[in-house]
Amino acid sequence: MKLRLALSCLAAAALCAGCATAPEFRYTPPDEPEAASGYIDKPGWATKTFAVAAANPLATDAGYQILRAGGSAVDAAIAVQMVLTLVEPQSSGIGGGAFLLHWNGQQLEAYDGRETAPAAADENLFLKPDGQPMAFYEGVVGGRSVGVPGTLRMLELAHKEHGRLPWATLFQPAITLAENGFRVSPRLHALLRSEQHLKKDPVAARYFYKPDGDPRDVGMVLRNPELAAVLREVAARGADAFYTGAIARDIVAKVQGHPTNPGRMTEQDLASYRPKKREALCSDWLRYRLCGFPPPSSGHIAIAQILGIMEHAAPVAQPLVDGLPGPDLLHVYTEAARLAFADRARYVADPDFVQPPAGSWRSLIDPAYLKERAAAIGVQSMKTAKPGAPRGGAVAYAPQADQVERGTSHISIVDRYGNALAMTTTIEDQFGARQMVRGFLLNNELTDFSFAPAADGLPVANRVQPGKRPRSSMSPTLVFEQGTNRLVMSLGSPGGAAIIHYTAKTLLGTLQWGLDAQQAISLPNFGSNNGPTLLEEKRFPAATLEALRARGHEIREMNMTSGLQAIQRTAEGWFGGADPRREGIVMGD
Repeated sequence: MKLRLALSCLAAAALCAGCATAPEFRYTPPDEPEAASGYIDKPGWATKTFAVAAANPLATDAGYQILRAGGSAVDAAIAVQMVLTLVEPQSSGIGGGAFLLHWNGQQLEAYDGRETAPAAADENLFLKPDGQPMAFYEGVVGGRSVGVPGTLRMLELAHKEHGRLPWATLFQPAITLAENGFRVSPRLHALLRSEQHLKKDPVAARYFYKPDGDPRDVGMVLRNPELAAVLREVAARGADAFYTGAIARDIVAKVQGHPTNPGRMTEQDLASYRPKKREALCSDWLRYRLCGFPPPSSGHIAIAQILGIMEHAAPVAQPLVDGLPGPDLLHVYTEAARLAFADRARYVADPDFVQPPAGSWRSLIDPAYLKERAAAIGVQSMKTAKPGAPRGGAVAYAPQADQVERGTSHISIVDRYGNALAMTTTIEDQFGARQMVRGFLLNNELTDFSFAPAADGLPVANRVQPGKRPRSSMSPTLVFEQGTNRLVMSLGSPGGAAIIHYTAKTLLGTLQWGLDAQQAISLPNFGSNNGPTLLEEKRFPAATLEALRARGHEIREMNMTSGLQAIQRTAEGWFGGADPRREGIVMGD
């Protein structure tokens, strides 16, 4: 559906955030976004100067208007995130956390806005009185699972270093939409209809559901004046307005006051939260340099392991069969994924609390180690892989048992100034902890820790500890040409642990198989988290399934709802792709 785009003219000389007289920015709400539910083919979008890709058309348009007004990639990302808080509340928002990978044309920076465990949390947080781990939703729903949010503090830091428009300007789109209302999208409606826990919170129930208990209808105008008021406060006073004072008190009251599952967050936890800048983790593959987020994210390590192991395994002569990933490719990929996920379960956690094997996270992606791991791939599936042991790395941790991981949204942006970013943002599970405060939802990020703190007499690296950041699968990725450092691509996805597979699939499709970003995103999804072979349901022919079963694969067909966004360089400028499984689009000039 065509979007109406309007901007006021801005003086080019007054675009920096520090100017004494800020330019006037007038946000114009676009026409209603495209209807999207299920799977809708998308064409991809070509631009010349800049581009923004996000999970909802209203959010993409907000970033587009900021870029047209002379804003930077970071400026646009802030506007996008604030609108996503409103229109895609099930996935991300100011009540959660994010990883942002930023390139300014010369320097690569990794901004860690991951949530932290409260100071009063301990490794027994998710154990029942009998010492057994809680069931997943026993831990999720309520205050117990809420980590200290990091998104706003992280974005404020990134804006101070890379913003061009004033901080307050970037909140105008979300404030306008929250006050005037936005139409409920098909995806939000569908998720509300299937949701089992959100109605347990009276505040959320009043906002998201009608008096008869049915979700707000598709196309209904939904207003959120409480969120608008919060955003006005943050726009005027910065992130301190969120982390201290009345808003912080209300967050803590909600967390601690849950009637059956209270949490341990305090006002001091919020006031003391600080984002971190980490060194991005990069690895060479083919003729490219892939750069992603280091721990506490497991994303880049796992992706680099999978792709590196595949390079050392027997080559696949025909990766695509009739345009779809064939059985030979799926066999090698999922075997490599089993090996990577085995290492992930044992080693990866917050680097401020655990030591990497052999003293460096690079030990897990060292080519010699990956060649050694690739030797385990045979004709028949290994079904379940064992963790490896990089040379010089003593084993000090027990593998973490598999747990549910969900949620999340991804934003990719390139601006006219040579800046680019990939930002993955989350409140973890669908609708987070199902706790609504002042118009936004709180995360359940603490359930990304291991519920069991130990196994087989060894501690689990990713166990709960005070102030610790839970392990993540988020994989914001920037790709460069080796040697020239010329940016080639920005990409990422939501999807819990499967983020790793969705991102790796897109890298394979674009950089190895010669597809454009949209074609690669639209390929069927696949993977393994060191268990069954996972295939997107109804997307693969019976012959492929039979060939995999003949090699010993246990097949699980399932709904693998990725939300990939990608922007790739072309000879004419940029080409963006958005996942047909969700509502996202790409816009640019």
